Amino acid sequence: MSRVASDQDMDIDLGQLVRAVWSRRLRVLTITALGAAVAFAGAKMVSPQYRSETRILIEPRAPAFANTQTTDAGSGPLLDELNIASQVQILQSADLIKQVINNLKLYNLPEFDAAANGSALTDILVRLHLKKNPLENPPEERVIDAFTERLQVYQVPGSRVIGITFTSRDPKLAASIPNAMAQVYLAIQSGAKLDSNSEATRWLEPEIDSLRQKVSEAEKKVADYRTAHGLLQTNGTTTFTAQQLNDISVELTRVRTDKANAEARAQAVRNALSSGEASDTLPDIMSSQSIQRLKATESGLQSQISDLQTSLLNNHPRLKSLRAQLADIRTQIRQETQKILASIENETKVADLRARELEQQSDRLQANSARAGEDEVGLNALEREANAQRQLLETYLVRYREAASRADRNSSPADARIVSKAIEQVDPYFPKVVPIVVVAAVATLIMSAIVIMLSELFSGRALRPVEPLEVEARKEEEQPVEATPVPAAKPAKPSMLAAALDEDEDEGEPEAGQADEVPADDNEFSVSSVATYLTDCRAPLAVAISPTGDNGSAATVSLARVLADTGRRAILIDMTGSGYPSELMAENPEALGVTDLLCGEAAFGETIHGDRASDAHIIPQGVSDVRRAMRGVDRLSLLLDALTSAYDIVIVECGAADVASVSRLTRSKEIEIVLSLPEIDEAAFVGLMQDFQAAGYERVVLMSGGEEAAMRSPARHAA
Repeated sequence: MSRVASDQDMDIDLGQLVRAVWSRRLRVLTITALGAAVAFAGAKMVSPQYRSETRILIEPRAPAFANTQTTDAGSGPLLDELNIASQVQILQSADLIKQVINNLKLYNLPEFDAAANGSALTDILVRLHLKKNPLENPPEERVIDAFTERLQVYQVPGSRVIGITFTSRDPKLAASIPNAMAQVYLAIQSGAKLDSNSEATRWLEPEIDSLRQKVSEAEKKVADYRTAHGLLQTNGTTTFTAQQLNDISVELTRVRTDKANAEARAQAVRNALSSGEASDTLPDIMSSQSIQRLKATESGLQSQISDLQTSLLNNHPRLKSLRAQLADIRTQIRQETQKILASIENETKVADLRARELEQQSDRLQANSARAGEDEVGLNALEREANAQRQLLETYLVRYREAASRADRNSSPADARIVSKAIEQVDPYFPKVVPIVVVAAVATLIMSAIVIMLSELFSGRALRPVEPLEVEARKEEEQPVEATPVPAAKPAKPSMLAAALDEDEDEGEPEAGQADEVPADDNEFSVSSVATYLTDCRAPLAVAISPTGDNGSAATVSLARVLADTGRRAILIDMTGSGYPSELMAENPEALGVTDLLCGEAAFGETIHGDRASDAHIIPQGVSDVRRAMRGVDRLSLLLDALTSAYDIVIVECGAADVASVSRLTRSKEIEIVLSLPEIDEAAFVGLMQDFQAAGYERVVLMSGGEEAAMRSPARHAA
């Protein structure tokens, strides 16, 4: 670097770096081959390590002849992440490791007590007090530490499987240790279940004896209390007093019914006797055999009288005799009827006496039942106590039988099983000769290239001076800025939205209405005032309408640039028919734009371009066919939604568009409508205002002037 002037800026020559490495390629390849050979020799000198793995599945296991209906589902382990992690810790516990070491007699193997042999480096570090003397630890602890270093126990992700991996110089030992650990683990789990069952039986035996005594005493108290208070049961649930009361109630109901029937029969007989009506229809009279015989005799006498009346006179002695006999028979019938009535009345009296007697017995039994109810309160308390003790005794007996049935080792399997046993490996786990050689060769190659590049940089051969471009750019900025000529304003053409509404009509110039011009108030309707209004109301979307054509579009370009100068992220979408905003803002007149996006010939990001005179962005008109693009004009609402989420304000310049065309842009009426009229035409403004308000657009803003502001030089971006 001494050959380079100190006051001159330097840059790195990447080509020189590549050429320097390529020129020394033979040296680099030689060093790479040497590094690979050293790595190969070192890998061959390292003692091979073998690794084997045993996998255990943690799952609840019931005895082979267990009763699934009586198995307590809550007694099994909760197979969640914490339980699996706990089993991993159990497999790494010192007690389990000690048992495996003792079973396999690993303390006799020098591999697990390397500190006893020692090494020169270890002795030096110990003498310098940089390392603790390993011989100070007990031999058992040294074996456990060596065992733990080679052991790895982990949970297989997304499962209840635990892997046990062990690394050793002996492949047979590497396979036997994980299998031995799995067997010891299963034995510990099964032994824990046996211990739990044994403890349960030892605890339940005295409890069951005590409960049996309590149940016997409680049942004896119930029996003594029942006898002392006369609360004898008839059918197991009803007392003797209650049963008697029930029987008397039934008998009393039957007697009262018989009494009512007898009274009704007697009343019917009385009515028949008092009214002199025939009593042939009364069941009690017709059922009497005496009445039946008298009725038969009466009928015979009546028939004789009827026969003799045809041949004898009424005063004939024969007729008088028969009539006298008939009267006597009827008198006997009435007497028999009176006897039947008296019999029925006697039945009524007997039923009444029986009912009174039963009522008296019922009253006495109700009083006794009330006293028995008070006595049953104490009886129920004693029975509840006896039932509780009996249920607890039955539960303990069931638990005791279950625990006793699992007293055998084979009846209490561990909640885990081996799903994959470790096998003796043929290929060593470490070192992997081929990967080590490849990595060493690649690393040597990269380091050699880096050394060569650094030597080139420090020698200065890979540095080159930088031309003073910034100074020239500064000089260009100091030169007077000339306005970039702007294309002359063209007559207004129908906007792209108007083409979407009427594809069959030819593009033509709109006729300008004749109206008196009103002088514009720069403070109220100027571009800066409209920009301030849009900034204050935080409008995300503004649709600009330019009835006069390109003059109004130039004012909209000025509005976008003013908003960008205030620090807002602004973008303008050219939807005019002439493409005049694209000519003012885009660097390339043939840049991809909205028509290419709607036709599917350009991606969304390819249509956004920067303004050559400000920080604003523009989506130009594009180069695709306008009418074909406008067939997909309904997708513009999606485009506007995406842009409003990325920019502070989106301005859509629609040119000479009407209300119907603007309605196709967005469904919402809550948008800003900017009427860009460089020279205020009161009639045109009032007409447009009324049209938009009638369509539901309440936010209509007038903007006048601003065409000169669009003629800004792009020199600010030339540097």
